[in-house]
Amino acid sequence: MDILALKAKETNGAEPEKKPTPRPKPKQPKKAKRIVYFEVEIVDLKTKEKLLLLDKVRLSGTENPRWYPARQSLRLDPKAKCLRDEEVLQTLPVGTTASFYFSDLGPQLTWGTVFLAECVGPLVLYLMFYFRLPFIYSPKYDFTSSKHWVVHLACICHSFHYVKRILETLFVHRISHGTMPLRNIFKNCGYYWCAAAWMAYYINHPLYTTPFYGQQQVNTGLYVFIFCQVGNFSIHVALRNLKLPGSKVKRIPYPTKNPFTWIFWLVSCPNYTYELGSWIGFTVMTQCVPVAFFTLVAFIQMTVWAKGKHRSYLKEFRDYPTLRSSILPFIL
Repeated sequence: MDILALKAKETNGAEPEKKPTPRPKPKQPKKAKRIVYFEVEIVDLKTKEKLLLLDKVRLSGTENPRWYPARQSLRLDPKAKCLRDEEVLQTLPVGTTASFYFSDLGPQLTWGTVFLAECVGPLVLYLMFYFRLPFIYSPKYDFTSSKHWVVHLACICHSFHYVKRILETLFVHRISHGTMPLRNIFKNCGYYWCAAAWMAYYINHPLYTTPFYGQQQVNTGLYVFIFCQVGNFSIHVALRNLKLPGSKVKRIPYPTKNPFTWIFWLVSCPNYTYELGSWIGFTVMTQCVPVAFFTLVAFIQMTVWAKGKHRSYLKEFRDYPTLRSSILPFIL
């Protein structure tokens, strides 16, 4: 009995046999990715002089380190359009050897900066004439105010318009274009600033005469101005909601639940339509020739922009609504 118990005890105290652990399977070597290299030649657009030759360029685009990207323009042909920022070598109609024509666009400014400069100037200049600062009119009129209610109303409307544009630039617009040449700010600001000073000089002049049809004409112009300002803001909000932040995907704008956007059924650029209506209302309200001239020039310029946008829509979208005009329903 003692011998059996001792054997049982030895058996119970023995360690269990360890199972052999399976060896890990060797990982298969990854297949080497095929890398395609390009040979890129950069040629000056004007002189046709070879600027540099880049060897073993990968699929992503290339930039000249001497200029920051915004001021560089690259083309496949001297008469072709500039290549877009999102285009890469793989998608371009070139072989493994490509020649690009380079041009320096000059110093650049963001579009937002230019928009703000365009709006702040007219706002400040108009108020200078409204308060009749010295050296504008005769000294006896310095810091005096007009006796006509329409003059004060015009100042409120003009200031509201440009304050609205400043706030829209800061908080509403999603500007798809990155920059514009620095020289453009002088042209753009010169136009808006001089026009504002010209119309402000006559509207706030001590000898200004009120509209021929009196208060009824002023009220009509005011109602048109307010209606179109609300419509213009509604269109800008609708266009903002059409674009996702940081996205460059373009979509067809359609009317929303906001009645002011229903004009999208008839025109491609209703923001310009409402902008034109606002200045027509301001012209009727003030009965001022410089305002009428500014409205006419603005209409011509906005028509050019609207026609270009309309052609772009027709080119990009095959299902674009055929009923739409550029800026004026059924007319233009």
